[in-house]
Amino acid sequence: MFAMPRSYLPCLVLFFLLLLVQPGIAQELEVTPTATHTATPTITPTPEPARVVIRSPQTGQALQGNVAITGNSAVENFQSAEIAFAYHDNPTGTWFQIIFSSDPIVENTLAQWDTTTITDGTYDLRLVVTLQDGHQVVDNVSSLRVRNYTPIETATATPVTPTASPEPGDTPVPTDTPTPTETSIPPTPTNLPANPAEVSPQDIALTLGQSALAVLGLFALMGIYAGIKVLRRRG
Repeated sequence: MFAMPRSYLPCLVLFFLLLLVQPGIAQELEVTPTATHTATPTITPTPEPARVVIRSPQTGQALQGNVAITGNSAVENFQSAEIAFAYHDNPTGTWFQIIFSSDPIVENTLAQWDTTTITDGTYDLRLVVTLQDGHQVVDNVSSLRVRNYTPIETATATPVTPTASPEPGDTPVPTDTPTPTETSIPPTPTNLPANPAEVSPQDIALTLGQSALAVLGLFALMGIYAGIKVLRRRG
């Protein structure tokens, strides 16, 4: 029988120990992949460049009294600003100044417009900003209705009559629509005013009686006069 030298025993023990612990070492040496998160880039919106604009009043609005005109006139290379109004039908292109300013306004009140100093009507409003290079930027608001001395037009909505929806299975029964009939209305006689030139029988009789009395009186006077002449001749 083969006899193993004692010097090999430590090697065999170490070999068996390695076989026992090898799975654990393999598990420890296994690398677990680490998930990586990609950060979503934050997009910063580009601010809108400032522009010349009238925020209020708006097109078609009815105005009364002292009206605040709001908006923005602060733009790059600002030099001056002017707010003016004109008649909506303005064939001559004439504008009436409300305010002139050399200070830019950032989204605030541009001017106060006293509409009581003008007649009621339809007007246009404009903001003109002059830049340092001489160019002008304009914003218009049209069809503003000044109504200080006349009523403000209001649109009356037509009421909608709700209709009942038929329930499932019910068949609506048609109804006869009555036909309107014309009813003749007899004319009402209208009495004419009295004619001032009309002569009644009573007036004729009265006139004849007065004429007869006048004739009799005249004959009586003539008889008296004739009697007096006869008496004078005899005397």
